Amino acid sequence: MLPALQKDDALLADIASVSLTDRDLHVWWLGQSGFLVQQAGRRFLFDPYLSDSLTKKYAATDKPHVRMTERCLSPERIPRALEFVTASHLHTDHLDAETLVPLAHAHGGIHLFLPPPIMGDAAARLGDAPVELHRMGDHDVFDTPAWQLRGIAAAHNEILRDEWGDSYCTGFILKVGGFTLYHSGDTLWHDGLVETLRDHACDLMLLPINGNRPERRVSGNLNGTEAAALAKACQARLVVPCHYDMFTFNTETTEEFTTACQRLGQEYRVLQC
Repeated sequence: MLPALQKDDALLADIASVSLTDRDLHVWWLGQSGFLVQQAGRRFLFDPYLSDSLTKKYAATDKPHVRMTERCLSPERIPRALEFVTASHLHTDHLDAETLVPLAHAHGGIHLFLPPPIMGDAAARLGDAPVELHRMGDHDVFDTPAWQLRGIAAAHNEILRDEWGDSYCTGFILKVGGFTLYHSGDTLWHDGLVETLRDHACDLMLLPINGNRPERRVSGNLNGTEAAALAKACQARLVVPCHYDMFTFNTETTEEFTTACQRLGQEYRVLQC
């Protein structure tokens, strides 16, 4: 089991050490595609998976989900005052009841942004937890005086739409405090992705690197080379990899990603959970 760089009280102390008036953009990787983001006292939580629900679910199957990295924090201990939480699609490592239900109860309710076609399934999965669902498809924008959240289609493995034209998988563009952050959710490269992202001049891109291998029998993602190339093509100031080191059957090392970034001259940062 890979140890977390910080966990429990140490992680909470690090988060608390950032002044609520600090206007820099602060990012903590919580494992898989989960990130806690803070700017000027506002906190945003992207796709948290902070349980062992998949390990338990698949323990007696031919596709065991063996955890690689220890959990850094239980969901009920996530610091309060979250502006929103996201779930980019229905897969449990992105929309996990064992994470979201205790989180919602501990916070007295949360706002969850997710693709419109999965809202019914999400409501059933979350039961009577105090979660307010907000549609965030690739046609949607949510504006407040302090921040803006915009949806962008994701291909996992293809862009699948419902009868109203809404994608089942969504990425998110957050604009806050002069920064633009892109969390892709799970995605492959697809038509129009670069053009859309270039228009938003991303300061930070959070991209999966576990790749697309059919023998894993799960939907795929960008690999390390593709993630580096996407960031470079979109002229991102910085790219951070994710969606690796969680399950033994569906991971990659960061070597391909870092080598490609160096070759392309793309600025990057590899975080630790």
